[in-house]
Amino acid sequence: MPSSAPAATPQTSRNRYMVWLVAGAFFMELLDSTIITTAMPQMAASFGTDPLHLSAGMSAYLLALAVFIPLSGWMADRFGARQVFGGAILVFTLASLLCSVSGSLAQFTAARILQGFGGAMMVPVGRMVVLRATPKDKLVTAIAMLTWPALGAPVLGPVLGGWITTHLSWHWIFLINIPLGLIGFGLTLWLIDGQPGGRRPFDTPGFFLSGIGCSAIMYACELASHTPFSPTRVALSALVGSVALWAGVRHFRRCAHPLVDLSAFQVVTFRATMRSGSLFRMTINAAPFLMPMMFQLAFGFSATEAGLMLLALFAGNIAMKPLTTPWMRAWGFRRVLIVNGLLVVAGFLLCIPLAADTPRWLIMAVLFFTGLSRSMQFTALSTFSFCDITPERMSGASTLSSILVQMSAGLGVALAAVILRVAQIGFPAEAGLAMSPDAFRVAFVLMALVSLAGLRDLLPLPANAGAAVSGQRG
Repeated sequence: MPSSAPAATPQTSRNRYMVWLVAGAFFMELLDSTIITTAMPQMAASFGTDPLHLSAGMSAYLLALAVFIPLSGWMADRFGARQVFGGAILVFTLASLLCSVSGSLAQFTAARILQGFGGAMMVPVGRMVVLRATPKDKLVTAIAMLTWPALGAPVLGPVLGGWITTHLSWHWIFLINIPLGLIGFGLTLWLIDGQPGGRRPFDTPGFFLSGIGCSAIMYACELASHTPFSPTRVALSALVGSVALWAGVRHFRRCAHPLVDLSAFQVVTFRATMRSGSLFRMTINAAPFLMPMMFQLAFGFSATEAGLMLLALFAGNIAMKPLTTPWMRAWGFRRVLIVNGLLVVAGFLLCIPLAADTPRWLIMAVLFFTGLSRSMQFTALSTFSFCDITPERMSGASTLSSILVQMSAGLGVALAAVILRVAQIGFPAEAGLAMSPDAFRVAFVLMALVSLAGLRDLLPLPANAGAAVSGQRG
């Protein structure tokens, strides 16, 4: 009796491998934004500098991403997606080698800037390649594969970095990227079609305005999470970034060939998910920042125990993946996003009663639950964003999405850091602890409220929005 399932064609297998390639590149890029956090003491000793100065390496990487992501769409349109994606992998790999052989903080920072440039090209261009090659009815599965790096890298990065630093040396944090990058480049030549680029003019004013705006906002986010806290510098950087972005948006709307095409915002589903998604991503990305700090500073757990606890969050992220497609097919995007959005809110509220004497299994169960809801919301938002985007708008939409995802992640961590600093004034730490658990409880309450506000743009959407992509029945 013949099988009812259609046999996989060479093209569908090729697309599946391509999605895994892009997901692997995403993971490599996102991992390098967090993996050095636990290696800073050893790296500082190697460079002969204070560990606090190593934050320049993290900041340089994040600022380079912010500056060059707006350039990615123009690069792909001008030179071709395969050329840019493959070139980005090579640049990232070369920069990783330079990071590993750096002998000073200045050399390391320069290498991180180059690495950030490569990463800025990989993410939006890789997503665009997948979106253009994937049929609408397969989009949920493809996006589910692309979102796990964004959920897993912030959790696994510090744990993996600590293990590598302890058992090998900090150099291997970057050396492991070299064989992976070379394999990725070879797979790019095999899996991604090489289409020539076009003669799209370069928007110089738009590049400078977007670069200044995005980098200043990201720098303000970095400053907000640092100690000691300088409210004047944070406010000044945020003001410069906001003014530059406002001027950039005005320029893009008037420019005949804008660096960043804003026309995707005319699509109702894209606009709604970008606005609501930014709020959800802020809170979801704040969780891996808040929870290990709470475990160590307010509960007195060791760094190793805090890292192991956080793995329950990652386990929830992975466990949800097989359920994503059938649930969206059964319920549709709107209902999944609203119901699961309420579960995201519930996840933050469940963290409020946690204390140092709470059974470890119960803490891990709460983290596992929050991981489930984070994963579903990330995948649903990422897929729904592009369900009505036409091919001619795909480049601009991918660039816009990458900009907002990057900035909302930084804003979420910054918001959580500011909330903790303010809460510390009203809730001083008990003897023997660096921070009061009540300060974190205030942060969880406010994160829940921000998540709740993210539902506002989803409520007016029709019940069958995105049905062609989700496969919604009825």
